Amino acid sequence: MKKTLSAISLLFISMASFSQNAYRSLSTHIMSPWGEKIDTLGVHREYPRPQMVRSLPYSEDTAAAYKTLNGMWSYAITDKSVQKPSSMDGRILVPFPLESALSGVGKHINADDALWYETSFTVPSAWDGRNVRINFDAVDWSAEVWVNGHRVGSHTGGYTRFSFDISPYIDRSKENALLVKVLDATDDNFQPRGKQVSSPGGIWYTPVSGIWSSVWLEPVGEAFVSSYQALADLDGNRLFVTVDVEGTLEHDRVKITLSAPKGTEDFSESVVAKGGEEIAIPVSSPYLWTPDTPYLYGLLIEVLRDGKVVDKVEGYCAMRTFSTMTDSGGHKRLSLNGEPIFMYGPLDQGWWPDGLYTAPSTEALIHDVKMTRQMGFNMIRKHIKVEPDRWYHACDSLGVIVWQDMPCFTDSRFGKWDTEGYGGVDTPAPPGTKANYYKEWGEIIDALKVFPCIAVWVPFNEAWGQFDTKDVVDFTTKKDPSRLVNYASGGNFVKGCGDILDNHHYPNPHISVWDDAMVVVLGEYGGIGYPVEGHLWKQDSNWGYVKYSTPAEVLAEYEKFADELKGLVAAGVSAAVYTQTTDVEVEVNGLMTYDRKVVKINPSQLSRINKAVIESMKE
Repeated sequence: MKKTLSAISLLFISMASFSQNAYRSLSTHIMSPWGEKIDTLGVHREYPRPQMVRSLPYSEDTAAAYKTLNGMWSYAITDKSVQKPSSMDGRILVPFPLESALSGVGKHINADDALWYETSFTVPSAWDGRNVRINFDAVDWSAEVWVNGHRVGSHTGGYTRFSFDISPYIDRSKENALLVKVLDATDDNFQPRGKQVSSPGGIWYTPVSGIWSSVWLEPVGEAFVSSYQALADLDGNRLFVTVDVEGTLEHDRVKITLSAPKGTEDFSESVVAKGGEEIAIPVSSPYLWTPDTPYLYGLLIEVLRDGKVVDKVEGYCAMRTFSTMTDSGGHKRLSLNGEPIFMYGPLDQGWWPDGLYTAPSTEALIHDVKMTRQMGFNMIRKHIKVEPDRWYHACDSLGVIVWQDMPCFTDSRFGKWDTEGYGGVDTPAPPGTKANYYKEWGEIIDALKVFPCIAVWVPFNEAWGQFDTKDVVDFTTKKDPSRLVNYASGGNFVKGCGDILDNHHYPNPHISVWDDAMVVVLGEYGGIGYPVEGHLWKQDSNWGYVKYSTPAEVLAEYEKFADELKGLVAAGVSAAVYTQTTDVEVEVNGLMTYDRKVVKINPSQLSRINKAVIESMKE
């Protein structure tokens, strides 16, 4: 009891010391338009899991089954050996990472530090009789959580959501104290961290520590849907659905209702199954998902106990398949729904000058996806980072194909990086590093495979920490056999491994390694630099693979590269990735500036060029 009381007492003392008005974003760097008008009371308030929206069984109001904890919290930085801070250092705006301007803190921790968060919450009375779960959508890297002084659980991994049932620890009639301890060694450990480094520069960026995506509460029944998977079988005109349910009893059942995409003819088909059982739903004359027609079917999933609905979620799915095929010229091609498709899009890092890993708002997060479509691309390579669910939902809805990278655990190539053939040598990674890689990569795949937009998994990039390549490909394929595997983007190829042979070449398009047994792609090229005054992260040290000083020069170079790319398409190249969507820190080779205030090439001109490249494969 003393431990619980001391935790609550500490909470209210610290919160009284720092008022809501104490927040002020830092202004050391450029800001996005959304960051300039940040609202501490309204930051990322949207329901964060759009592919599985829960509502109370007795209500159609999804807001009744969701409570955000985003907003002003207290924070402290201590030695990692400290069991609990004696006082808090100040206020931090969640969910922005500690180092970001929008957090209001702008500090960095190292491997010897602990970052502490503290806030309070009440439980809505409408949730009486239901269990309460707390959801963390991303915390970098290690998190330990207490509610009212009771330890409720821990998690490692900076890119995936996790949740705990806190029902035994809450007081439904009072304020409840929430305490979180975070450890983050960044590049002083084996943890996957993508492009974060302690000393940023060049292609390596500012570290990101702590909570960087939404924290929220939701009520669930004794049995509840934890996830689902929907896979299209176009040859059989059916959809295979598997629903995972926690807390089921022997006679519990799951009812799945599939409904037609919005704007099409009415259609509804229901089936009943056990939790975890794969069930086929017939879909005659399916509406196919493509970039031009991103049709999404609705899914209503209900958990039934003795005929009564005890849990209810709304989701969606798509009738679409990704595979490979051989064209009339003998080239192995990527295909969507059994038809060849040239996938063309930007390298998208997903960084922000004010929020770093965290977009200033959901509108900002979706902005980049909308601009990608407006520029005429049909694909995005999400590079060395994982986004919140709403980003993938936007890609599903807008018709953007996604290649998803695994964030690397090192920026070094300890083996031999071969970009000219099959002579690469894997990194001799320690067993603990490998085990953690598999854990985190597996969690990422499990979390994201529900999104129809994802076509390709990319476990390694440019030999950064690439190890046991064939084993990792086998692991990835076993986790999700419905997608393709681009096992070694940019080099260190293994003969007969994976589906895609991915060349990188800067600045102009070029393929060094061909293999008729593989889908050959150009996974990175371009990098046309154009520093726009007034929109730079730094005034010096800015770079691009080539640099120009006017939009006209950038456009001319881009169009020249596009013409060269058409020649590669005719020779058998099946996809290309242009570097990159936006400037990132001192990289100035984006199609937009880092603050998103300037589009460097007119989008309509880009669209004309890009669509011509995509269509060139059909000629």
